[in-house]
Amino acid sequence: MILHVLKYHKRKFDYMVGARIEGFDTMASLSNAPLIVIEGDEYLSSPIDRRPKFIHYHPHVALISGIAWDHINVYPEFDQYVHQFELLADLLPKAGSLVYDSTDKLVSKIGKNLSTEIQGYDYQAHPNKIRDGKTYLITAAKKEVEVSVFGEHNMKNINGAKLVLSQIGIEEEEFYEAIPSFKGAAKRLEFLGGNEETVIYKDFAHAPSKVEATTKAVKEQFPKRKLIACLELHTFSSLNKSFLPEYANKLNAADLPVVFYSPHTLEHKKLPAISAEDIQQNFNNKNLQVFTNSEELQSFLLRQNWKDTNLLMMTSGTFDGLDFKALASKIL
Repeated sequence: MILHVLKYHKRKFDYMVGARIEGFDTMASLSNAPLIVIEGDEYLSSPIDRRPKFIHYHPHVALISGIAWDHINVYPEFDQYVHQFELLADLLPKAGSLVYDSTDKLVSKIGKNLSTEIQGYDYQAHPNKIRDGKTYLITAAKKEVEVSVFGEHNMKNINGAKLVLSQIGIEEEEFYEAIPSFKGAAKRLEFLGGNEETVIYKDFAHAPSKVEATTKAVKEQFPKRKLIACLELHTFSSLNKSFLPEYANKLNAADLPVVFYSPHTLEHKKLPAISAEDIQQNFNNKNLQVFTNSEELQSFLLRQNWKDTNLLMMTSGTFDGLDFKALASKIL
């Protein structure tokens, strides 16, 4: 969102981010621009430098949008994971600032314990309304601004981005002028197809908090429609039996939740086997369906009644080579 608004207003800036964004040929740029925007990453800097990457960036303005345990192969203890974000806040320079989501208890605690030499800016979800499957921001001037992204997490992201941009010379009016043309990042609520009765999305969500946020977002955007939400467990963390309890209730916004995992992926990652019973028990949802074969999953989906029903596919993988566009075409 920050990159999109800066480009819209023709500001000079460099950047390094992970997701592809419409209008950008590459996702990294280094020049003599007066500003650089970097997507922080708490993963290891390298095999020999086990500090998180964001420790090296030394930002003047930092934003923490949430803390949800991930990468248990690197941070096996939850407190150890949270401590990395505390280090980021502690490293901010005098007169630096931290923009943070005040609705996240862990983030809010960091924001409220900042040094007096660092300015904290807290935010919540931007006021909005949903009408006929579209989301409108409600501005301070009571104007409605239609946006393409939706869901509470994106409404929070919008306010966070607006606060960061206000510190680098983008006025509120300029922000609202630019944000409607932001289509979202690649693989984030990516539109695969739709008609009058069904909309199909694909999302990169795999960590528990993102699975929950994305599922809720689609259900709230289309409250009168049934939601079938399919999650692939694909990462080291998500396939770890000791991490599965983190997924408790995370798919509960879906009317029909589905979990897929490949036994071959478990073998490849050299992880202990998990069973369908393990998943059903830890997700804590009696309606949950579990599949380990992508062809069986596809057959199951094609048998469903898609009248007034939406589909959400969530994965950082491929559901074992599932052709998403072909599946969407058959459903529609």
